[in-house]
Amino acid sequence: MTLPVTALAAAICGLMLIFMMFKVIGQRVRTETMFGAGEDEKMKMVRGAHANLAENAPIALILMALLELSQAHHWTLTGLAALFLFSRVLHIYGMYQHEGSGNLRFRQFGVMGSTLSIIAMALWILYLVTTRNLLQ
Repeated sequence: MTLPVTALAAAICGLMLIFMMFKVIGQRVRTETMFGAGEDEKMKMVRGAHANLAENAPIALILMALLELSQAHHWTLTGLAALFLFSRVLHIYGMYQHEGSGNLRFRQFGVMGSTLSIIAMALWILYLVTTRNLLQ
């Protein structure tokens, strides 16, 4: 396979999206809310967690694929992919914690890890573009 890190990360993101989709559907059935979030706080939480993953996963996966196609260091990219995926799990878990007790810690770690991994991959691509293409 040409892009094993990206492929594995995409598969895991896809499964997390489906998991969150079923959480949203379950909450819709429980609250009989067909559109939007209504007034239900848990509905807002599960929709937010699902939407946040759907917003962050595409850019992270695109960056991973570009790095793999650029023959970036495999294990460093694997580490950044693992950081992104672990952070997304922390974010989802943190959304559930936040909804129940007001504890933001896991959600904050999830956001920070996701952001740091995306920034690192973006900066890595900028470095590769400038050193391999512009300076030659």
